[in-house]
Amino acid sequence: MPEKKPIKITETVLRDAHQSLIATRMPTELMLPIVDKMDQVGYHSVECWGGATFDASLRFLKEDPWDRLRKLRDGFKNTKLQMLFRGQNILGYRHYADDVVEYFVQKSIANGIDIIRIFDCLNDLRNLECAVKACNKEKGHAQIALSYTLGDAYTLEYWMGVAKQIEEMGADSICIKDMAGLLVPYEAERLITAMKSATKLPIQLHTHYTSGVASMTYLKAVEAGVDVIDCAMSPFALGTSQPATEVMVETFRGTPYDTGFDQNLLAEIADYFRPYREECLKTGLLDPKVLGVNIKTLMYQVPGGMLSNMVSQLKEQNASDKYDEVLQEIPRVRKDFGEPPLVTPSSQIVGTQAVFNVLMGERYKVATGETKDLLSGKYGKTVKPFNAEVQKKVIGDGEVITCRPADLIPNELEQIEAKMKQWKQQEEDVLSYALFPQVAVDFFKYRQAQQEKVDMTQADTKNAAYPV
Repeated sequence: MPEKKPIKITETVLRDAHQSLIATRMPTELMLPIVDKMDQVGYHSVECWGGATFDASLRFLKEDPWDRLRKLRDGFKNTKLQMLFRGQNILGYRHYADDVVEYFVQKSIANGIDIIRIFDCLNDLRNLECAVKACNKEKGHAQIALSYTLGDAYTLEYWMGVAKQIEEMGADSICIKDMAGLLVPYEAERLITAMKSATKLPIQLHTHYTSGVASMTYLKAVEAGVDVIDCAMSPFALGTSQPATEVMVETFRGTPYDTGFDQNLLAEIADYFRPYREECLKTGLLDPKVLGVNIKTLMYQVPGGMLSNMVSQLKEQNASDKYDEVLQEIPRVRKDFGEPPLVTPSSQIVGTQAVFNVLMGERYKVATGETKDLLSGKYGKTVKPFNAEVQKKVIGDGEVITCRPADLIPNELEQIEAKMKQWKQQEEDVLSYALFPQVAVDFFKYRQAQQEKVDMTQADTKNAAYPV
């Protein structure tokens, strides 16, 4: 029997699970009543912030993401809180200056984040340096996530080499981020064994159920010595989300990997989320399409969030019938773009370009601004070179950069603050504006209107001759 090594679990129901299944629409008020129970489980961490939660809170839920974080921090007395952070992109869709990255890390940790999972859509470690240093400085736990993908360049030697570099960079742990569910069980065993031989850092595995193999992948990874796995409470598990927490807990019960979690407590938490799942199915927010097994992901390498994005893009254009055609175009675009892993924002760039290529009837007839930036080197270095013909067609004789992209971005925090000072009610507002200027201003206006309405209501009440 292997030595006793309980597997640790990061719970994703408050972030990635609802991002993957219901486009990040779970409101804070739905999270708060169950926090106390979740806090008793004994999770390694609860992932509850970052990723698309920031944008979705401001844009669709009319909520302040910073406020959400503070409320969750107040509730989770014993559990570490974790966020997903896109390196030099932070949580936005472009590279930001180092001073913005540093300030965002500082404020995230000050407001309650313990573990920052930092990744780059191209696995270009230069784009992670600033965030890792800032996290170390603030005494947070800096985890570097490698976007897992398939392709000629992605050998075991490649992964082992990157793991060594990550250790040298001063990260506290490594995550293999398998956003499309491409890591199959025996490959996971090989990968974890190889990486464990290359680094002393703890290794966490994150995957999605999209292709139907995720639970088996976790089983083999745990046997190979992985330290932490990401799971979601069953009402928001499977499909394009993660394997179910309760199932993995039961799988390892009575083995050297036993989590020791209480299934009765987990059942109470699942019972809490189940009615919300039913409501989401009823309103169409949860599309049954994302709950099935899609073995095509192994062929097309399309992560769940990207699939749901693509479905809505095609719906808007009344072109849902082009779904399969776009799926087939995605790997071709990816090859043209130097075989990047498909994860935000590279997944959106490749996906949107594939949609344009199909709808226009001519490849690269129209190229998005992001496609141009990617092919100009503004996102960083890809593992393989770009397709020279495509690059020429899209950017002509435009300049291609080879340095760390952020080296070319002068500090911008002061400027940003000057632009938005009329809206500033808390220091964090500057960061909301920095990431999503238009969306943040819309939210600030909404917030002000709500505050004025409350003031007005209170004034009315004071003047009223009868109780309101």
